[in-house]
Amino acid sequence: METVAGLEAYPHQQLGSQFHQLMQQRSLGLEIEPLLKTNHRLQAWFDAFLQNPPMMIEGEQDSEHQRLYWQDGFVLVAVYDLLIQNPNQAQIVDWKTYALPKRADRLRHHWQTQLYLYVLAETSDYQPEQLSMTYWFAEASAQAQTHFLTISYSTTLHQQTKQALARLLTRLRQDLTAYETGEAMQQVAFSDGKCVSPNHQCEFAERCQRQLQEEAAIALQDELADIEAMPEPLTDWLT
Repeated sequence: METVAGLEAYPHQQLGSQFHQLMQQRSLGLEIEPLLKTNHRLQAWFDAFLQNPPMMIEGEQDSEHQRLYWQDGFVLVAVYDLLIQNPNQAQIVDWKTYALPKRADRLRHHWQTQLYLYVLAETSDYQPEQLSMTYWFAEASAQAQTHFLTISYSTTLHQQTKQALARLLTRLRQDLTAYETGEAMQQVAFSDGKCVSPNHQCEFAERCQRQLQEEAAIALQDELADIEAMPEPLTDWLT
């Protein structure tokens, strides 16, 4: 597996990758004990899975399943942690190594949910109503009723996603055309936390020099703090 730039600085992300590898080896019938022994949190997450597994349909299971779909000159890529299929339905299962969010229902509108279900519908003979996606959370809180959330798909949602993608890809094509003429590509606001945050780093942050921006911002804050802590000039006392 290719190492993502800056990943070593974020142990939770690295450990999450190991958990995905563990679940893939388990689905393939390979030995997982050596992996479990490398970290107690991996063992705890796997124990949570055994004690509180997600509701999964019967069918053929395929771990780390990849699908490609071409739309408007762009290739859409979806890599499913686990895909389960039978003649009547298919289910995507996605492993999350954090707690069930307080507003987990927002995941219904998350782009990962929309794109994964959309690509599966477009690359299979299933009707949207035969598809679902389940998020499983390894560190569900004690107050949570469940460790997982299942999201059903529909023809209406499929059409909405198709239209949204068409708009996004049109804008992307326009941005790429502008870039070829010398204009800089648009970037998300650094302040929204999508680039670098305590628990997350976009794999392209280093290329975009967003890591340097974060370091510069921290350095500036430290300088301002030092200035505020300095005693008032003597001349202020004399006037």
